Amino acid sequence: MNTTLLGLIIVLLVLIILFQISRAGELIGVLRGNNMTSQERNNKIHGMLFLIFMIVGLPLSFWATWYYKDWFLPPASSVHGAEIESMFFWTLVATVPVFVLTHIVLFVFSYIYSGSATKKSYYFPGSNKLEMIWTMIPAFVMILLVYQGISSWYRIMGDAPADAYIIEATAKQFAWDFRYSGLDNKLGNKQIKYISSENAFGQDWKDANNKDDFQADTLHLPLNKAVLVKINALDVLHNFYLPHFKVKMDAVPGIPTQFWFIPTKTTEQMRQDLNNPKFEYELACAELCGVSHFNMRRVVVVEEEAKFKKWLASQESLYKKQNVAAKESNTTPTTASQQTEENSSATTSKKVSLK
Repeated sequence: MNTTLLGLIIVLLVLIILFQISRAGELIGVLRGNNMTSQERNNKIHGMLFLIFMIVGLPLSFWATWYYKDWFLPPASSVHGAEIESMFFWTLVATVPVFVLTHIVLFVFSYIYSGSATKKSYYFPGSNKLEMIWTMIPAFVMILLVYQGISSWYRIMGDAPADAYIIEATAKQFAWDFRYSGLDNKLGNKQIKYISSENAFGQDWKDANNKDDFQADTLHLPLNKAVLVKINALDVLHNFYLPHFKVKMDAVPGIPTQFWFIPTKTTEQMRQDLNNPKFEYELACAELCGVSHFNMRRVVVVEEEAKFKKWLASQESLYKKQNVAAKESNTTPTTASQQTEENSSATTSKKVSLK
């Protein structure tokens, strides 16, 4: 807070000094018999301010970019993330030189050609050659950038590989629910009418594919293997956002969406690369969805495929956890002693009836 206040005071003092310098220049001009009008003096002052702003501001913009580089999006940890970073890099290569050149011309011209009664404007009727140059060059660069963007788009948003592991992410105020497709890699059918306090996903237990589906609080992903995330929402608009994997997709009520990607760095690798033993990948909601929007976060774990399969095998399915088989048969599991007592009672009753 003190640093910010000190910076504001310094800026204010600089403005006061510039104002006093301009006033002193006006007085010196009057003493020397300078017949510049007040409008011309204002034009000259504004031209000088434009030039100072360029000399100070342009280097500062590059310094700020370098200084705050760690605040930018993290390095990509997915295959398609590298393509997105490549598009961003080549876009900067094409636009930054134009940005620098046009701003130098803008501010320098504002200083050199500030309005004066002694200057006459030059009428430039036009040049077909110049028009062709500044039309064809940007058009050619734009075609290259658009081609790269479209080709990357079709690769990123195309059909997922046949062996992609399938996970379902359901958004609601204010949490994410994950349903894994189990060892068979097939999500079972679900319907809204089946949703209850016990059946949160609305699974149709008549579908055999549901019998190994399970729920987890942490999003586990296998390394170097395609993952297809089927995304939906139960109430309002949410957004499935994995910044390290360059994954961002809306979760829309009633309209299923999906995104597939290939993780390329495990959680342990990222901890070593960043020299941060507490690092965790994170899933967040990137759409303001209500007062507790900030709570919509989940830890993401990327691990070797062997570890991932071992973790899959250790999970208990929702079918078993909810004891669906017993409920469907309308029978309550009994202990061995209870069964013996029931058999004994039945034998006794049979003897009494025979007598």
